[in-house]
Amino acid sequence: MNVVIGLLVVLGSCVAGFMLSGGELLALFQPYELLIIGGAALGAMVMSNPLGVTLNVMKSFGTLLKPSPYSKGLYLDLLALLYDIFNKMRREGLLGIEKDIDEPAASPIFSKHTGIARIHGATEFIIDYLRVMTLGGVAAHDLDALFDAERETHHTESHLVSGAMSKVADALPGFGIVAAVLGVVNTMGSVGQPPAVLGGMIGSALVGTFLGILLAYGVVEPLGGLMEQKLD
Repeated sequence: MNVVIGLLVVLGSCVAGFMLSGGELLALFQPYELLIIGGAALGAMVMSNPLGVTLNVMKSFGTLLKPSPYSKGLYLDLLALLYDIFNKMRREGLLGIEKDIDEPAASPIFSKHTGIARIHGATEFIIDYLRVMTLGGVAAHDLDALFDAERETHHTESHLVSGAMSKVADALPGFGIVAAVLGVVNTMGSVGQPPAVLGGMIGSALVGTFLGILLAYGVVEPLGGLMEQKLD
């Protein structure tokens, strides 16, 4: 909801201010300028990132519109899951949880706490390290170091998505200038047309600069910041 409200405020204030100062709304409708800017930004993102990161950027837009799944009840459910696992280990020993970690879908413990699946990677993380514990031979401090290393790796990989968004936001003003320059080139090829026609063509070119800056600082950069917060 905050994303929708923010976008409406950003776009609404720009459009309202333009129209109240005497501007014509249709003058801002320049689909070809938008095609140049959007296509160039997408192409640059594809070139500068692995395909998986680009696809995750696309997928992440849907999650930005959804409320955060992390609540007090979810964390309590996670603590209850850990309690049930450790309690069974205390009663039956480490080997007592082998069936639970080999087939978590059929495990009464994991089936009881289904909400944990909403925490990305949590179930796999718990199962992997429980399996390491049951195999034995790993000191407590080494296990702790493995925890930290995997969390750091997960943190770095997840922030590749928000980093890609930030790079696109930085590039959009430049692509807006590219669209404006192409518009000016087109205008220069039409020298000799009536001043009203040339003025309209120059105005269309300047809209490219406007769109590049607006998309960078009013849309993509705020969305990248929100994405980073959700990942954290």
